[in-house]
Amino acid sequence: MGSKYPRSVRGCLPLCALTLEAALILAFFFTSYDPFAKDRKLMSLYGVFQDVTVMAALGLGFLTSSLRRHGWSSVAFSLFMLALGVQWAVLLDVFLSKLFPGKMVIKLYSVQLASLSATSVLISACAVLGKANLVQLMVMVLVEVTAFGTMRMISLLVLQADDRMSVMHIHVFAAYFGLMVAWCLSRPLPKGTKEKDKTATSPSLFAMLGTLFLWMFWPSFNSALLDNEKERKNAVFNTYYALAVSAVTATSVSALTHPQGKINMTHIHNAILAGGVAVGASCHLILWPFLAMVLGLVAGLISIGGAKCLPVCFNHVLGTHDTSGVHYTFGLPGLLGGIVYIVLVMLQVTWTKNSMIGYRVLIDTGALSLAMAMGLVSGLLTGLLLNLKIWKAPHVAKYFDDQAFWEFPHLAVGF
Repeated sequence: MGSKYPRSVRGCLPLCALTLEAALILAFFFTSYDPFAKDRKLMSLYGVFQDVTVMAALGLGFLTSSLRRHGWSSVAFSLFMLALGVQWAVLLDVFLSKLFPGKMVIKLYSVQLASLSATSVLISACAVLGKANLVQLMVMVLVEVTAFGTMRMISLLVLQADDRMSVMHIHVFAAYFGLMVAWCLSRPLPKGTKEKDKTATSPSLFAMLGTLFLWMFWPSFNSALLDNEKERKNAVFNTYYALAVSAVTATSVSALTHPQGKINMTHIHNAILAGGVAVGASCHLILWPFLAMVLGLVAGLISIGGAKCLPVCFNHVLGTHDTSGVHYTFGLPGLLGGIVYIVLVMLQVTWTKNSMIGYRVLIDTGALSLAMAMGLVSGLLTGLLLNLKIWKAPHVAKYFDDQAFWEFPHLAVGF
């Protein structure tokens, strides 16, 4: 008896993925390692790089695994996207910043920056996982990493914004990129599919594991690109304070909003991370712990409010299905953080009596607006591209189902 599930991506995934990997290997033939790297600085960078990789692979991988029938795909597809995204982001970075004509030098900083860039894809995937096959996600990786790198270069060269700030706008860019892709892929979900779009006890526990990894390593993420020791110390402390307050706020407000005072695990998966997202842009500028704590409190409230109100608006009004709540986990807190950064810079320039205050505010506002606009436009174009029939997208009735992609030997013949 044949499977009721259609053939997966056997016809196009191996050919596309292996051809792409061969092209990447050929491109790396024209690169070399940095011969002047200092061992002590190298190991310091490697520690931060390791923390960011744990966040991306374990944190974001397990964060999206709460659906009852879509656990394997969430974790394994995230690893696939991270591995591919880092390779492409390294090449893109060294190509855009190569030191000598014809020679591209790879530094550990390049790999670290590539991990941060590839993380943008994992954030965006939170909105589309379960509705796209691995070939579509592979195309999404290439387009989004390229768009994110282009956004960074425009911010750096045209707006003359700080390079770290363009990277810290990753949450805004990735959230709205993912939402636009989800809007293009979303269709009216059949009743059976809506049942599969619900969480279960064991998968929710694994998703909580991903949340814990993100919560623990977020200070490393926010301080990864800081060279000044004082700024790095401020970033680590302020990120931790904001995360702590958002965790307490999320748990308390989740119970407050339930008629019987019970805590919603989905709220905990998302909202306790809001403080780390919101403080990311300005964590190195905040000089007093209470400011970071207030920011964590506001971010937690915004995230819980978004979790309660936005799904109805997005699903029924806009026709956009956000699988893992990327908008109120990363998008809204990221916008809050970008606005707070602009205010703090404005105050800092005012205190130093710098006459360039208007110019700085304009530049920082432009960088935040560029991140959001690039996310929306590139996400829309990517979504339209992924709707093409050549990618053999899964049927809408097979959304959120591992059996459309994975072998289950213990079940009926044909899976």
